[in-house]
Amino acid sequence: MLKKVNLTNIHTGNNSSLIVDTLTDEKAIVGAGKTAVETANITDVTGFDETLQRFTGKKNSMDDRVALFNGLAKCFDRNIPIIKSFELQANRVKTPRYRGAIADIAADLAAGEKISDAMGNQSDLFADDIIALIRAGEESGRLPEIFRRVACSQKKTAKIIKKLKSGLIYPAVVTVIAVIVVLVMSVTLVPAMVKLYDSLGSTLPNATKALKALSHVLVHQPWVGLIPIMGLVMFFKNWGKFIMMPAVQTLFLKLPVVSGIVRKSAAAVSFRTLALLIEANVRLTTALEITSETSWHHEYKTFFDKVQFHITNGLTLPDAFLIESHRLGPDGRTICGLMEVAAETGSGTELLNEIAEDYEDELDTTAKQIDKLIEPVTIVILGGMVGMLVYAIYAPIFSLGDVLLKK
Repeated sequence: MLKKVNLTNIHTGNNSSLIVDTLTDEKAIVGAGKTAVETANITDVTGFDETLQRFTGKKNSMDDRVALFNGLAKCFDRNIPIIKSFELQANRVKTPRYRGAIADIAADLAAGEKISDAMGNQSDLFADDIIALIRAGEESGRLPEIFRRVACSQKKTAKIIKKLKSGLIYPAVVTVIAVIVVLVMSVTLVPAMVKLYDSLGSTLPNATKALKALSHVLVHQPWVGLIPIMGLVMFFKNWGKFIMMPAVQTLFLKLPVVSGIVRKSAAAVSFRTLALLIEANVRLTTALEITSETSWHHEYKTFFDKVQFHITNGLTLPDAFLIESHRLGPDGRTICGLMEVAAETGSGTELLNEIAEDYEDELDTTAKQIDKLIEPVTIVILGGMVGMLVYAIYAPIFSLGDVLLKK
């Protein structure tokens, strides 16, 4: 439920309105970040107003998550009470959902729940890998470092995503324009052209027949054109669930360029987590179990589960890595070599952090060059569309002379 909180400063009379996504007025006040010098007036946002607000309001953003974890790390470093630490973050976030989540977490903590359980109740905001890291921080007593690590990781991820989006703007615009041109020609030019060819008894090539069928659908059933648009909207809206499907993850590992990005992303998160847990003196098998839970890619989950199994059966960490190195892709042997060095020198956490940093740097470089990587694909797609359109329109013209001479 959405609640509108109007805050009024008792000294200056200045007003500010905030939307909080929560169930009770008490939580709405906490989520709005009300201070001691403010009064609050709360109204429920219901019906069409709620629907409109949810549709047009600010969506959950990774920036809010970064701000939340950064703020928690600073508060925990200064030994501020846990509940107060969360309440202080209400004015750092900007979306109704995060404001409501902060209020709900503070209420759960006041009821005696652990931080990991309280944040785990907000599963739409905090994934299983983040909750697993928080549990590890609770066990090792290093929650501030965990919060900083999560914030840093999310910040880098947000940076890469922004670069990917900026790189996709040009190809997306060009592709949309090309699709609009095809649709306009299908509605205007193709019907007249097909009518002429049919009257002359000219045989149409398959490409022209396909364009004719598309034109017929768009002219007589224009609503059908909304189906692919709605499909794309639903696809991107559920991208998070889609990317977590094992079959999709396996497919991405087989695609050129994409496979490298996926592997580097999964490996950077996993090895950074393992280094953090080992440095916190968490038992190795437990650290591997937690790392498996935090790995978003199923292949890396399996890798760390297998490594844990081998270690439980008496093998060393380098040997376990070597047996399962085929799951790490082309860099598997290199990583195993680094683990052997770590075992001999006792510098495991340093080398694991080094691996994670190398992958993060490579991801950053890839993000900067994403437009150059996508450009050839865009050219191929546009070339195919233009080529098909030209062939579909002009192929019958080339045989039109023969038809007219026969007549």
